[in-house]
Amino acid sequence: MAAAGAGSPSRLVQYVVVRSDLVHKLSWPLGAVITQACHAATAAIHLHYDDPDTQRYLAELDSMHKVVLGAPDEAALCSLSDVLTQAGVAHKLWVEQPENTPTCLALKPCPKEAVQPLLRKFKLFK
Repeated sequence: MAAAGAGSPSRLVQYVVVRSDLVHKLSWPLGAVITQACHAATAAIHLHYDDPDTQRYLAELDSMHKVVLGAPDEAALCSLSDVLTQAGVAHKLWVEQPENTPTCLALKPCPKEAVQPLLRKFKLFK
């Protein structure tokens, strides 16, 4: 896909950050962890449905771009949520019930360059 050129809108991305310890240390089934990411992504879009970036992201249905990153543990995930909140970045921290366990978070779709600096320390989820 071509990069956004001068005068064109910037590339929208929905970032999802998943706790990698759920799979690698706590032995959650991979399908259960993927489900958590799906819940968070859907919730973030639902909560920010009327946002212009969300609407543009949804309008480009066949070219949606998501990036799934890994947080090492619950503390790192919750700390990221705090950083995003302080920076005014709209997101949804998904807390699995009834366990009350934060499992992942998803940002509303937004320009990559606006949020990537806040996510630099997180690597692609493996």
